[in-house]
Amino acid sequence: MKNLATKFENLTIQNDFIFKKVMSRKRICIHLLEELLQIKITDINYLEAEKSLEPEYTSRGIRLDIIVADDRNTHYNLEMQVKNNKNPDTKKHVLPKRTRYYQALLDIDLLQNSQEYDLLPPTYVIFICVFDFFAKGNYVYTFKKRCLEDLELELPDEATTIILNTQGTHGNISKDIKSFYDYVNNHVINSDFTKQIDDEISYLKLDTKVRREFMLLEARLLDERREGKAEGRIEGKAEEKNAIATLMLAKGCYSLQEISELTKLSIEDIEKLEKEMHATEQS
Repeated sequence: MKNLATKFENLTIQNDFIFKKVMSRKRICIHLLEELLQIKITDINYLEAEKSLEPEYTSRGIRLDIIVADDRNTHYNLEMQVKNNKNPDTKKHVLPKRTRYYQALLDIDLLQNSQEYDLLPPTYVIFICVFDFFAKGNYVYTFKKRCLEDLELELPDEATTIILNTQGTHGNISKDIKSFYDYVNNHVINSDFTKQIDDEISYLKLDTKVRREFMLLEARLLDERREGKAEGRIEGKAEEKNAIATLMLAKGCYSLQEISELTKLSIEDIEKLEKEMHATEQS
């Protein structure tokens, strides 16, 4: 618990938990969107649709950070990305497909609310990355679908993906977005906007309910990791036992009872392995 308390005190805007709490303040979230997109937003609503996507910190499944809709029914999904993860099997970075998946989650939820697909509202999936995924130095990378045969021809599906690069060095962004980048990167407070964010984080850390919520979240995630490791060990042992049993069956000099005693597998499991082995030999 002492380690968790220290961890809580050291949380920054880069942490998903704190990021979601800060962006749950309308004035901060609205200002970030207005400055980023250079638009005017009168109001936003934090969508109940989040529940169906299971983003709550006490539930399993995908956890979307922030989903809001503005007064023109444009929907926004804001995400903080700290790690440029790779799939250990394919060795490919997961960020591009992750943005695609999040876009699909938003659209599916809207359609589940009995909305015709041609009435789907404009959507923005916005990833705030503390790394330059494309290594081009841009502050912002904005993506829409375009025709390869005519790049000026845009598919008007009103779905936009934006990758923010807080490590960027060039491009057109407002002073407040640049100050937000500086705050995310180095906790530098050089504008009224970042002062508001920093004050909000300070208030959050004084809130005992927020502290308790964080503790519960960390405990739940720890339990899930332990369960995952335990399941992995069990699966690994089962695979090893099956492999040993298969080798013993192949030698043909061990009885089913002997294999069962040595591997602790049931006779039924060993017979199943024997059938699978013969089926493979015949195919």
